[in-house]
Amino acid sequence: MPKIKSNSGARKRFKPTAKGFKHKQSFRSHILTKKSPKRKRQLRGMQMIAAADVPLIKRMLPTV
Repeated sequence: MPKIKSNSGARKRFKPTAKGFKHKQSFRSHILTKKSPKRKRQLRGMQMIAAADVPLIKRMLPTV
């Protein structure tokens, strides 16, 4: 029987936590000059994945 592979894109984007998964926020990688300091500051941290999306991510990351 072959090994189950994790989705490599999902493996890079989502980190498991005790209560679900966390991910880096979008709109923080480039064209930062036109964004206000408040907006950039609020995009700084990691966000939790919505509860509705957790089953999809668990299917992409079966070994986590």
